[in-house]
Amino acid sequence: MPKLQKLQQTISITGISSISSLGISSEEIWKRYKSKSHCISFKDFGGEKTPIAKLTVEAKQEIISLRNESHHYESLDDAVLFGIFAARKAIQCAGWNDERSFGINMGSSRGATALFEKYHQEFLESGTSSTLSSPTTTLGNISSWIAHDLQSNGPEISHSITCSTALHAVLNGVAWLQSGLADTFLVGGSEAPLTPFTIAQMKALKIYASNDESAYPCKAMQWEKKRNTMFLGEGAAIACLEKGHKENGLAFIKGIGYATEPLKHNISISTKADCFQKSMKMALGDIPADQVDAIVLHAPGTVKGDLAEYNAIQAVFGNAIPALTTNKWKIGHTFGASGMLNLELAVLMLQHQEFITVPFVKYDIIPNTLNKIIVNAVGFGGNAVSILLESNLSN
Repeated sequence: MPKLQKLQQTISITGISSISSLGISSEEIWKRYKSKSHCISFKDFGGEKTPIAKLTVEAKQEIISLRNESHHYESLDDAVLFGIFAARKAIQCAGWNDERSFGINMGSSRGATALFEKYHQEFLESGTSSTLSSPTTTLGNISSWIAHDLQSNGPEISHSITCSTALHAVLNGVAWLQSGLADTFLVGGSEAPLTPFTIAQMKALKIYASNDESAYPCKAMQWEKKRNTMFLGEGAAIACLEKGHKENGLAFIKGIGYATEPLKHNISISTKADCFQKSMKMALGDIPADQVDAIVLHAPGTVKGDLAEYNAIQAVFGNAIPALTTNKWKIGHTFGASGMLNLELAVLMLQHQEFITVPFVKYDIIPNTLNKIIVNAVGFGGNAVSILLESNLSN
């Protein structure tokens, strides 16, 4: 297991923002989390009715307005615009002014999906490619346009580590802050995957939810399910990280963990998710396992993925398993943005001191107070990340 020295200092999360099927304001998002209903709608893809979680009407209008702000933004993919919108809100939440120098690490699993598919189809039909096809579909497009929009002065980093992309951005941000090379960092992920080819890829893997319009099409955290029930959502989520204990901290990062396990299949993790066992133990460090009050699972709604993560939790926590929750049943899998949306849920639970349950899961115990929460994410190839958060009420 990788050995991590104890964090040299507390890392404060001073701002966090998202745009998704949950909405755009923290009040609206929390209200939807407290509701037992999901955010699923259905759209035709390839002649088949398909469950998806798209932006709310209000959120979509915000993106349209953003696109119309400048002719430079007209040609950008939704994934870039989602990121710009969330970044603006995040720094506003943190109280960062225009003169503050900060780094940016934004990632995406798929990148500019809609534009890439559009330009590739254009090439297949005409044999030529549009002038903007390359600059508007490169992976670095998201972080560079956020930096342009915010006029930041720090480093700009882009990466893609599939579904753990956003939490890997957190790892990078923490590393920069711990090194002393930066005092503040903007980290997160953005994804706009509701496109024909992306949906077709997930269906080809036989992991997509059916279109039966049952009460809960995605059965994330239902361990005994017999078929895969994952579906896709869109959105972006970004957090502002600051070195040290800040009085305006929404929550504090007390531990980070990461691990990758040997590949047995391109998309699989082991039966007991060795990568999650290692990442959670690493995030815990010297903190006793029974001090963790809750875990926000990656749990995408697949048969093997959900159960493997649960097996890993059992292996790490034994008889002291914390309260478990996930948001995938409600908002779908947002790929590279999903880890930060998980982290946002954890921060909101810590702020409101209320645990959000999964409605079709039976709970023996629901915690009355929340002090420490672990947030998980994993991507294709078993690259897991775990972040240990602590409430600002405990300091």
